[in-house]
Amino acid sequence: MTNIIGIDLGTTNSLCAVFQNGQPRLIPNALGQLLTPSVVGILESGEVLVGAAAKELAVTSPETCVARFKQWMGSDRKVTLRNRELTPVELSSFVLRSLKEDAERFLNGQVAEAVITVPAYFNDGQRRATKMAGSLAGLKVRRIINEPTAAALTYGFHDKKAEKQLVVLDLGGGTFDVTLMEVFDGSLEIVATAGENFLGGEEFTDRLAAELCKRIGLPFEQAELTQPLMIARLRQNCELAKRTLADSDQVVVRVPNKDGSAGSESAEVQISRHEFARLSQPLLDRLQRPIHKVLRDANLTPEQVDEVILVGGATRMPVLQQFVSEQLACQPRCELNPDQVVALGAAVQAALIQDDAAVEDMVMTDVCPHTLGVEVVKELGGQLRDGYYTPIIHRNTTIPVSKEQTLFTVHPNQTVVNIAVYQGESRRVAENVRLGQVSVNNVPLGPAGQPIVIRFTYDVNGILEVEAFMQDSKERFVTVISTDHSMTDEELEEAQRRMQAFKFYPRDDIRNRHLLHYAEQTVGEVNPLFRDQLESAVDHFETAMSAGDPEIFDTARTNLLSCLASLGFPFDQA
Repeated sequence: MTNIIGIDLGTTNSLCAVFQNGQPRLIPNALGQLLTPSVVGILESGEVLVGAAAKELAVTSPETCVARFKQWMGSDRKVTLRNRELTPVELSSFVLRSLKEDAERFLNGQVAEAVITVPAYFNDGQRRATKMAGSLAGLKVRRIINEPTAAALTYGFHDKKAEKQLVVLDLGGGTFDVTLMEVFDGSLEIVATAGENFLGGEEFTDRLAAELCKRIGLPFEQAELTQPLMIARLRQNCELAKRTLADSDQVVVRVPNKDGSAGSESAEVQISRHEFARLSQPLLDRLQRPIHKVLRDANLTPEQVDEVILVGGATRMPVLQQFVSEQLACQPRCELNPDQVVALGAAVQAALIQDDAAVEDMVMTDVCPHTLGVEVVKELGGQLRDGYYTPIIHRNTTIPVSKEQTLFTVHPNQTVVNIAVYQGESRRVAENVRLGQVSVNNVPLGPAGQPIVIRFTYDVNGILEVEAFMQDSKERFVTVISTDHSMTDEELEEAQRRMQAFKFYPRDDIRNRHLLHYAEQTVGEVNPLFRDQLESAVDHFETAMSAGDPEIFDTARTNLLSCLASLGFPFDQA
């Protein structure tokens, strides 16, 4: 059996692991270290440097190196190093290829497949970019898994009999995620997730660097442009100071000269832990929103959270741990190394894919991190206005899932309806991410208001099947949107076949449509005193036909049949 490695592709550092002999195991790099800095540099010869060597080069020659490019994934941003233009995908592929080579050296064999972790709040474009980076590095990406989920897999692997409501806070170098999950009998059920893609430990370092610049009368933003050597060295010093403050009440930071050197004439600034906490407060305030959002989505109070797990090197900051204790009313847990726990969880996920006997009793469910929906037209002030968003699958819905919604044509005699598919939370599509489009053709001529049924089916591999059709037509229009462009046509077809298993649409059964029609006709015949009772049962039944949940539908159907019978209008189910 070939090895599937687990990779934590981080903003500041990356690392990988493999599942061997019933345990996840970290893989050292060529220097014997577990963490590989996510830094890429290019020498004058054109040679690409990755990791520690590139990080050192960034201090003395910052214009030839780049870091923190994970935050650019999914964007069209590019960087030029020694006249070579590089995209975030290409930069990430250099790091992934380096990790792949380390794994092959460690395992003494070829490595061709990987599980790669991403922030839980990465959108479709960012996940797609991560898979593309894996492909460029020579890896078939078997699964993209959320970083907090990977961390929970590690803890769940070591504590399989736990039963609790668990919150994972993942503050890495450049991203922040919050995930709430329910753990019971070896199962991990993701309940809700939220986050921010431009907030991490690097931002805390920058706050400290900006304060030091302010104290010596130098604007930080200006210095970044005019004195890059000085800022590169200052950031390095501030990172060290931030770590020192985890164990000390105060630290002295030397401010480098313009050329990045640190002589006897260099200024020294003393920073206390209290002062650093004050500087960090605006960033801590930004952490509150995702935390509160997750609790609201899960319908829980902080007191109902049993345990909090800290993930990511930035969670070592005392100011962060104090903040978490205040927000979630419990002391956070951090028995496992926060820098390593995500990579270990990715290796556990790889073992689940390979059906390893050591994880055969573990089960994990995940959620859709962003709402999926379509563009619609609204009538406002007597005018039709486009650009609005209607959700089909709401965020934090357990996947795999299939949902439907009925929309209506807006113009008379429309023969084609183009349905644009988006991902996001804004009521305006312009602020969401466009995923694709499906067109409904051969719409029969007629007035506005003809119903069109739209069905979304979404699976754990990030494959979204969009199906649209006229309510009374047998002709279906389908498009498949996949984040995995490495899948062959055969693999995509197989994935679609598997998706049929969790599609549940009672409306397709003529007997259910007959029941609905019978009940609607009966509403006009019952005693007016009981009309509201029957109409409520009909509404519940019609809603349940689109819910995609067999249990909800069976309950609604039984309720409607009972209501009809009690009013003297039993329905013949033959």
